[in-house]
Amino acid sequence: MNQAHPTGDFDGLAALVTGGASGIGAAIAALLRDRGARVAVLDRDPAGAPAGTLPVKADVTSDEAIRNGVAEVVAEFGALHTVVGNAGIGAIGTVEDNSDEEWRRVLDVNVLGLVRTARAALPHLRAAAAERPGAVSITHTCSIAATAGLPQRAAYSASKGAVLALTLAMAADHVRDGIRVNCVNPGTVDTPWVGRLLGRAADPAAERAALEARQPTGRLVSADEVAAAVAYLAGPAAAAVTGTALAVDGGMQGLRLRPAT
Repeated sequence: MNQAHPTGDFDGLAALVTGGASGIGAAIAALLRDRGARVAVLDRDPAGAPAGTLPVKADVTSDEAIRNGVAEVVAEFGALHTVVGNAGIGAIGTVEDNSDEEWRRVLDVNVLGLVRTARAALPHLRAAAAERPGAVSITHTCSIAATAGLPQRAAYSASKGAVLALTLAMAADHVRDGIRVNCVNPGTVDTPWVGRLLGRAADPAAERAALEARQPTGRLVSADEVAAAVAYLAGPAAAAVTGTALAVDGGMQGLRLRPAT
């Protein structure tokens, strides 16, 4: 049977995935596990962590919780090679619709959550990079919202724009440490969050059709497709890749199709 990916390319590596108990994060954690990594899932509710991973309860809005969680992972695995900063929340509305409190909440989770995670992990990643050159990485889950203007997503888009800039800055800061930093920019992904969003729509079927139609492929992206992109960026095969944003968006960012006739 042909394998779509190099099974075992993460053998001997220890990975940490924030927000890894559901949706995209769970798909990432499961794929890294299947490819040989020892995987820890940091989540506010780690009950949904994929089987065979280490569930760790931690909220990315708490510096203490993240530091303790990372320390627990390193104590269990003995090292840390790969961090996937995936925990995030959505927000709907224009700049007029969201309060200062909502803006702070979105930025606290989506941006500062990555900062806290990296800050706690970096000493361990530096140590790992000295032993496994090219195999040490940080990968962020960003969004098409960082590079394309989407309606009713002001706070969310601002947070993801910051994630993209943060990724580039971190890549520059840590390239000489042997730590690669990249991000994936998914389009609309078929996740539980999108399902809840559709459920609140006046016409869920019509709203889903509209979301599908704005991606040139005519369908939503799957969590597994995003996970495959993360695994590439995080893995040893991407040893020369840093400071890169990989779009997984069905062509939404780069394609401009003529209307179908």
